[in-house]
Amino acid sequence: MPAVADLGALVPGAVPAQTPSTDAARGPLAGTRVVVKDVIDVAGAITGAGNPDWAATHEPAPVDAAAVAALIEAGATLSGKGQCAEFAYSLSGDNAHYGMPRNPAAPDRDPGGSTSGPASATAGDLCDLGVGTDTLGSIRIPASYCGLFGYRPTHGAISTAGVLPLAQRFDTVGLLARDPAVLHGGAEVLLGGGAPADPVGRLLIGEDALAAADPQVGAAVREAAVRLARRLGAEVEAIEVLPGDAPGLGEAMEAFSVLQGAEVWRNFGAWVESAHPSMGADVAKRMEGASRVGADDLARAEPAAAAVAKQVQRLGVAEALAIPATGTVAPLRDADADTRQAARVAAGRLSCVASLSGAPAVSLPLATVGDLPVGVSLVGPPGSDLRLLAAATAAVAEA
Repeated sequence: MPAVADLGALVPGAVPAQTPSTDAARGPLAGTRVVVKDVIDVAGAITGAGNPDWAATHEPAPVDAAAVAALIEAGATLSGKGQCAEFAYSLSGDNAHYGMPRNPAAPDRDPGGSTSGPASATAGDLCDLGVGTDTLGSIRIPASYCGLFGYRPTHGAISTAGVLPLAQRFDTVGLLARDPAVLHGGAEVLLGGGAPADPVGRLLIGEDALAAADPQVGAAVREAAVRLARRLGAEVEAIEVLPGDAPGLGEAMEAFSVLQGAEVWRNFGAWVESAHPSMGADVAKRMEGASRVGADDLARAEPAAAAVAKQVQRLGVAEALAIPATGTVAPLRDADADTRQAARVAAGRLSCVASLSGAPAVSLPLATVGDLPVGVSLVGPPGSDLRLLAAATAAVAEA
């Protein structure tokens, strides 16, 4: 196992020493080590957002983010803050200022972003639970690349108070873990509990999503989804995720990018124009594109977004979509800009389905291409979080 310094996963000195309370030490997450993405507030630490100019112009957080406070109250212990892509506005694990954390599952590969540090730390056993954000796929994509379980909740189900916003319409707080039981336990704390969920009874394999991935990835995910259905005792049906007159996955991704970009510029535009920060070339280009989103762009994007949401929200309560979490395996660490962009697009046109729908999704490390991990993403209707998490736990228990 690589040493802590070798992973490059943590923000140096970002978390002060803490002494858990007596009550917390007996909580459901007692003994669980947590690393928190550096867009989430931890009391006494600057939320640096992966950008040194942002860190230099902001004060330490006065209190923990709501999600962090809930985990600590349940007995978890903070092990550190995790590096992230700048402003969480990237699906690559690279950061022009701080470098790229190592991917313990594939050391010559990208760990994925923007929750790169918590993913690296979780896969490398520096913590048990990684806490990050997922707007387009920043939990699910690192989970796929690093061979982890990853959870994006129903939009609004977990508080984002104390989290630096990227695009509030899509932002969620999500989790990463090596063990699905740990993932489930952390999620239950953040969701405030809930009644035990009935099992997934019908697994719908998204044929258009499989076709949108690299052929080897699509084939591996199909096989893994069929095995998963067998373990769960679920029926299997092949469907089109976006059938008939619905927009295709490429059009859905374009609509998402427009809607996200408008919110990104509302959140960061004034600061970017006044501070003139240094940014990596990819993030700077994305930020510049966000500045140009206009009313006509939004008017064209909204119908496509609504059509995608309609397809997911009509799923039955015991149904789940099975699609690839990413369209490719993790790119090489030294991949060029074009390769990274191609991987981003391939992942985004799959991950945007849950994001546009406000739906929960769980990435399961059940597939491989060669010796590289690939996630199987289960997407359910909004509110089906515990059902998807239970499926993840059952899949491993019965494997």
